[in-house]
Amino acid sequence: MKKQKLQAAIRRRSPRRDDPYREREAARYEHPLPSREYILEVLQQSGVPVSEKALAAELSIHQKETEPFARRISAMERDGQILRNRRGDLCVPEKLDLVRGRVSGHKDGYGFLLREDGGPDIFLPEREMQKTLHGDRVMVQPGGVDRRGRVEGRVVEVLDHGQQKIVGRLHAEHGVLFVVAEDRRISQDFVVPPGEAGAAKPGQVVAAEIIAQPGRHARPLARVVEVLGNYADPGMEIEIALRKHALPFVFSAEVESLAAKLPKTVRPVDRRDREDLRRMPLVTIDGETARDFDDAVYAEADGRDFRLVVAIADVSHYVRPGDVLDRSAAERGNSVYFPRRVIPMLPEALSNGLCSINPAVERLAMVCDMDISAQGRVRDYRFYPAVMRSHARLTYTEVAAMLADPASAGASHKALLPGLQTLYRLYQALAKARQKRGAIDFETVETQMMFDDQGKIERIVPVLRNDAHRLIEECMLAANVCASAFLKKHHHPMLYRVHEGPTPEKLAALREFLKGFGLQLAGGDSPAAGDYAHLLSQVRDRPDAQLIQTVMLRSLKQAVYTPKNAGHFGLAYEAYTHFTSPIRRYPDLLVHRALKAVLAGEQYSPGDWLALGVQCSMTERRADEATRDVTAWLKCYYMKDRIGESFMGSISGVASFGAFVALDGVHVEGLVHISDLGRDYFHYDAAAHALQGERTRQRYRLGDRLRVKVARVDLEAARIDFVLS
Repeated sequence: MKKQKLQAAIRRRSPRRDDPYREREAARYEHPLPSREYILEVLQQSGVPVSEKALAAELSIHQKETEPFARRISAMERDGQILRNRRGDLCVPEKLDLVRGRVSGHKDGYGFLLREDGGPDIFLPEREMQKTLHGDRVMVQPGGVDRRGRVEGRVVEVLDHGQQKIVGRLHAEHGVLFVVAEDRRISQDFVVPPGEAGAAKPGQVVAAEIIAQPGRHARPLARVVEVLGNYADPGMEIEIALRKHALPFVFSAEVESLAAKLPKTVRPVDRRDREDLRRMPLVTIDGETARDFDDAVYAEADGRDFRLVVAIADVSHYVRPGDVLDRSAAERGNSVYFPRRVIPMLPEALSNGLCSINPAVERLAMVCDMDISAQGRVRDYRFYPAVMRSHARLTYTEVAAMLADPASAGASHKALLPGLQTLYRLYQALAKARQKRGAIDFETVETQMMFDDQGKIERIVPVLRNDAHRLIEECMLAANVCASAFLKKHHHPMLYRVHEGPTPEKLAALREFLKGFGLQLAGGDSPAAGDYAHLLSQVRDRPDAQLIQTVMLRSLKQAVYTPKNAGHFGLAYEAYTHFTSPIRRYPDLLVHRALKAVLAGEQYSPGDWLALGVQCSMTERRADEATRDVTAWLKCYYMKDRIGESFMGSISGVASFGAFVALDGVHVEGLVHISDLGRDYFHYDAAAHALQGERTRQRYRLGDRLRVKVARVDLEAARIDFVLS
């Protein structure tokens, strides 16, 4: 009764009646406070900084509300919605012309603020970067313009710290121990106080937790928590990458325990309400080193038309929404594939066992069963859960050989040959439809490292894509498109795989570049994928085809996961999603759950679809960056014994500081610094992707051929330097 009287009294005398979010707050909290939005509105209307006590009085905060109100104010400070000045008064950042964002550091000591409001980046000079670290969320006050025309900023406040741990090498100078971070975007050294190095010795690679963040007049401090070993130890490059990029690589005891409790085989109860495909000669076709098999395929002819069955491992049967397996998979986002080591999204009991479509064992599957015309058009499809048995584990090399020479099929595979030949005819129809659709087919070269028994690289070889690779790719594309069409038809949310076309700025730069070659990209201000594909077909036989393709590829945006459909530009699809790899990609697992929900007449809600898309896109980028780091280090290690040797190569990239050269046959890239290009002042022409000498007019352009010599190999920086030979 007393509580009700108090609330009534507050309502009678409180300006909170004007809070537009009063009902929302009342629904959320038993004792509602003024909403964040209303607090900001009151502060803005005051026109001057306000003390917390005065604000509380203005909002009629009762004595019993003082503590929760203080917590709300603190939370708003943490989120950067409000700020305290030197007197401790509360201010609205916009009134102080402050900008929120994330710090992106550079190895040379400076950095940039990546603004949350989407505005242009703000340059942070080295003196400002001493107050913060790469990844921190900060408030910055924009100031003047530097000599290069960049808006400079001053770090006013660090809202939250993006770095809690670092991995790096322990050094000692004048009796002082410090860690140099492996992530070159962190330019500060971390002092290790006496007694905080543990058993680590100078020169060793360590993991350390930050015990004091950098400040205006203080260097950051760190405590060694793990000794990884010596820099050149086998596998050290992966151990560093895992920690540098904060990749989860150890499953918790709870995850392992739940995985261990799962059945080892398909049980009778698991087969209930599933179609039986165990007699259908489904086969898996993967690379020689693959261990987790997501998909199996089968095709049969129907006159001139085809039936295509794509069976995908039913991971969602075992990994339930919200359980520890699911939370772990969401955190990881995807499996990460390093040379000689895989960090799986799911424990091995699932990824290589129960969910992997291994040969001659029963497995649960989600099936996309398609009716495809002779012209490669999907006329009808249906999704259903099934139980299946793979009739063979085939490799791309084996299948390509059997298709090229049917007589090469061994006795064990002879019975499968007619089905493979049908799959190949279907692939030809799908490939023609792809060409007609106008999908872009960039020809890129992937490489594979071959190691000796001691774990050292013997050679780096190109991975040649054959018709078996393309066959499986087209089957998976067809199933993915059907999944997006099915969910879209039933108005069910999903994570689309979105690949947008070029921005106006990148399109203008591409057209300017093409003009120098007498080429034109059709499509006006909104070119389609078909316009790109047509231009690629025009230049395919030109000696500069690789150069033109590279520049065209760089004009496009990166693909992302998002619930907002914007189509897939590169594949020329109006809607596209990922369905075919739930063992190694979390978005595919979400799509499987959505498909099952629709089939059951329900709706699946994993929470905030937009936030999930951001998370899955982030984990994908994180994995890409980690694998690039490992590959770069291994290539440096491979080249350290080849200093002084000369090679022919092509310019693969141009920057203001020099030209990157990819060596023929070696598949290694290094830098010819601008100072090593000749006795001249060289200027960078971004539009032409070239460096040109001021006096000599000597020009180094993307795609140009050069002979270079290996001058230096820096293992710590993972950098190879060339000089002209």
